[in-house]
Amino acid sequence: MGITWDEYREHDAVGLAELVKSGAVSPVELLEAAIARADVVEPTINAIRHRLDDDARARARSPLSGPFAGVPFLIKDLGQHLAGLPTGSGNRPLARFPRPETSTVVQRWLDAGLVVFGRTTTPEFGARAITEPVAGGPTRNPWDPSRTPGGSSGGSAAAVAAGVVPVAGGNDGGGSIRIPAAACGLFGLKPGRGVVPSGPEVDEVFHGAAVQGVLSRTVRDSAAMLDVLAGSAPEGPYRVAPAERPYADAVVDDPRPLRIGLTTVSPLGGPVDPQAAAAARDAGELLTGLGHVVEESAPDIDGQRLATDFLTAWFAMVAAEVTAAREFTGCAEGDFEIETRMMAAIGRSLSAPEYLATQSRWHQHTRALAAFHERYDMLLTPTMARPAWPIGEFDLALPVRLAARGLLAARIGGVLGRMNLVEKLAVANLEPAPFTQLANVTGRPASSVPLYRTSSGLPLGIQFVGRPGSEPELLALAAQLERAQPWAHLWPSLPDSPSAT
Repeated sequence: MGITWDEYREHDAVGLAELVKSGAVSPVELLEAAIARADVVEPTINAIRHRLDDDARARARSPLSGPFAGVPFLIKDLGQHLAGLPTGSGNRPLARFPRPETSTVVQRWLDAGLVVFGRTTTPEFGARAITEPVAGGPTRNPWDPSRTPGGSSGGSAAAVAAGVVPVAGGNDGGGSIRIPAAACGLFGLKPGRGVVPSGPEVDEVFHGAAVQGVLSRTVRDSAAMLDVLAGSAPEGPYRVAPAERPYADAVVDDPRPLRIGLTTVSPLGGPVDPQAAAAARDAGELLTGLGHVVEESAPDIDGQRLATDFLTAWFAMVAAEVTAAREFTGCAEGDFEIETRMMAAIGRSLSAPEYLATQSRWHQHTRALAAFHERYDMLLTPTMARPAWPIGEFDLALPVRLAARGLLAARIGGVLGRMNLVEKLAVANLEPAPFTQLANVTGRPASSVPLYRTSSGLPLGIQFVGRPGSEPELLALAAQLERAQPWAHLWPSLPDSPSAT
């Protein structure tokens, strides 16, 4: 018995579950293969913040059932709690305080038979599109360790891309599944608002704009995982109608011919790398060859206004997260990263009417996207405006950090909001990936499909944004593209794993 590294990486999570079910391999053997791979690549990628090897070994030896029985798995160290264990959220104090309850999504993963052996890295509170927390240091892209894997689910993306696990937990409040998926050559689906529960600790996060999901090497893994995760919970704010058939069935057949609107213009008006634009245009040509209609078109939305409305609410949410963390741990304001403190200070400076007006405008953006979807089934864009950028590129310069510290000490959040510090935060968070926030603000499902490689071999994804309830269509379309232009056989150059476990 046993499984070699080459055998392990040839199977997605559905395939590994089938091996366990057939008796060809045991959960213990799969777990040891995953642990061995993590040991080999972690010095390079730094994707796992907390290891749970001993707990996982005990679970792998116990009776397991469910569609993913015995498959190794990693959860994100943000919003995915295990009772009795800390969730660090990229913050040092939080990493010392156990959580009282297991998150609904984590319980559903456990009920599906998955064997969780670690928590993946995230920026502090998932508040940035990079994964470079002070607590633990930067996570690196397996395709080029000098570059970011994106954020905020960067640890999960790096671990999956490096072959530690075939699928891992993520969440997405502004692109945090899709951006790392694009940067690391993976498939990422952001479910629509309310499809996957966020409880039991909270009924929904960020007005439902932030949702739970996974990053995977294959589309069928994401589909099967959505079958595990989807479905309203008793503590949820509303009930979402279930899909007409299992999501896993959606990937079997090609979708109907779709009408797709394509744009490569940044909604922020900033530059879009020619290779990112080429990724979307090449996808349009492939889709046309598959029988779909692709036309240049974009929703009638003021991208700058949407970005401001998104960031205003985002800063307020960060302020609330900092307050909650301080109450939970008793830590000081200085126990948070300077960027987090800046965002929180700006958030606290907002008046209640300002915040409500901002959140109300989200509905205007939703109406504009709904009007677009009356003409088109899908919106197609690049996922990111550029390939993965170097680690540290968006570090604040020393003079800016010193100025921010002075203003924070004086508790002048409003001044921070009027300075170019907000612009710098916006550039760091939105300009490299300005296309993803629309789906979060509007609550629409969206996906990133890894169809493209740059001239230097870096992955680039393309994004689809669908109507409410279009998760089956997004999955079917991605699976059709996967069959036409496969990607799961592509692997980054990393140290080899042992030949057998």
